[in-house]
Amino acid sequence: SYYVHRIVEDPEWSLATVPHLTELCLQHIVHNFEKNPILDQLLPGHRRKVLDRLSTGLPLAVTANVVSDEDYWKRCCTERWQVCDISNYGDSWKRMFFERHLENILKRFIPNTTDPNQVLELIPLCKDYVRKLEVDQFLPPVQVDQKKKDDLSDTGSDFGLSEVATHHYDMGALITALPHLEELHLTYGVKDCGMNFEWNLFNFTHQDCCNLAAAVKMCHNLKVLKLTRSKVDDDKTKLLVRNLLDHPCLVELNLSHNLIRDKGAQAVSKLINRSRLETLDLCNNQIHHLGAQALARALAENSTLTSLNLRLNCVEDKGGEAIGHALLTNTTLKSLHLGSNNLSEPTASLFSRVLAQNTTLMSINFSCNHLGLDGGKQLLEGLADNKALTEFDLRLAEVGQETEYLIHQIVWANQEAARLGSLQHRPPNPA
Repeated sequence: SYYVHRIVEDPEWSLATVPHLTELCLQHIVHNFEKNPILDQLLPGHRRKVLDRLSTGLPLAVTANVVSDEDYWKRCCTERWQVCDISNYGDSWKRMFFERHLENILKRFIPNTTDPNQVLELIPLCKDYVRKLEVDQFLPPVQVDQKKKDDLSDTGSDFGLSEVATHHYDMGALITALPHLEELHLTYGVKDCGMNFEWNLFNFTHQDCCNLAAAVKMCHNLKVLKLTRSKVDDDKTKLLVRNLLDHPCLVELNLSHNLIRDKGAQAVSKLINRSRLETLDLCNNQIHHLGAQALARALAENSTLTSLNLRLNCVEDKGGEAIGHALLTNTTLKSLHLGSNNLSEPTASLFSRVLAQNTTLMSINFSCNHLGLDGGKQLLEGLADNKALTEFDLRLAEVGQETEYLIHQIVWANQEAARLGSLQHRPPNPA
C-alpha cells in the first residue's frame, strides 16, 4: 500500500530536437552517396542541402558526371590548393579542378613505374571539362641499372645517359582523347631536383618529339601550343612543323628558350603561310641572319600573323634589314620584338622607311641593341607622320637621351589619340 508514483523526464528534452523524416532521408543520401548517388531526383531545396554536405573526398568516378554544382567544385579546389583563380579557367571551378588534377598526375608520372591506368581511367571523367593543360615537368624513368659513379664522369654526365632510358610519358593517348583541348603548354624538365641534378633529366628525346608531333597533328581543335625550355633543336623543330602544316586551328606557337638555329627557323617559316598562325614566339634561341631572312620572306607574303617575337637571338643587320623589307609590304603584323639581336644603324635606317610607310605596326621593341645616335635620328624622322605606333622600346639601344625622349613624345601622342578614338567608338551605357 506504500507505492510512490514517479515520472522521470529529461529536462532538456524538446520536440524540436527530433529530426524530421526528410532530414533523416537527406542524411542517409549523403552518407550513402558513393554507393547510390541520388541527386537529380531530389527537389531543388533538398538537392542543395545534399550538395552542401557532400564530402570533397568522394571518388571522382562518382562525382565527375553526376555533380555539376559549381559550389561543390569550389570546395574541392579551395581545400586542395591555396591559390585558386578561376579567371584562367573560363570562370569554372569544375574545369579548374579537372585540369589541375590531371596536370598534377602528369607531373608526377614516372614511366615504367607509375600505373598508366591512373591517367587512362581519368580520361572519361575529365574529357568534357579539360580545355587547357599546363605541364611544366616530365619525370624520366627510374634508372634501375645505373653505372657505377666512377663511370659517370662530369663529361659523360654533360652528354646525358642513353636516350632509350629517358623517354617521358607519351602524351598521345591522352591528347587525342580530349576533344575540347585548345591549349597545350609543355616543358620537358624536372623541377626541384636539387642534389640529384643530371643533364639527362632535361632531355626532350627524339622519341618524345615523335610522340608529341603525332599527337598534336590529331588534336584538330588545338589553338595554342607552347613547348618551352625543352632543348628543342633544329631536327625536332622540323619534325614538329611537318605535323603542324595546314593545321586547321593553330593560332599561337611558342618555341621560346630552346636551341633552334637557322634550319629550324627556316622550317617554321614554311609553317607561317601554311597555317592560321597569329602569334609566333621564338625568343631566346640561336637564330642568325639566314633564319631571319627565311622568316622575313614568309612574312612578306603572310596575311594572318600579328605578333612576332625574336628577342634574344642573333639576327644582326642582315636579318633585321630582311624583316624591315618584309614590313614595307606586310599589312597585318602589329607587334615585333627584336630586342638583343646585335642590330645597328643599317637596321634603324631601313626601319625609318618602315615607320614612314607601314600603318599597321603598333609595337616595336629594339631594346638592348646598338642602333647608335644616327640610327636614333633616322627612326625619329621616320616617326614624324606615323600615327599607328603606340609602343616603341628603345631602352639600352644607344640612340641618345634626347632622341629617345622625342620619340617617346610622339608615341605617347599616338597612345592618347588611340585611347580617345576607342572611347568615341565605345557603345553608350544603357540608362
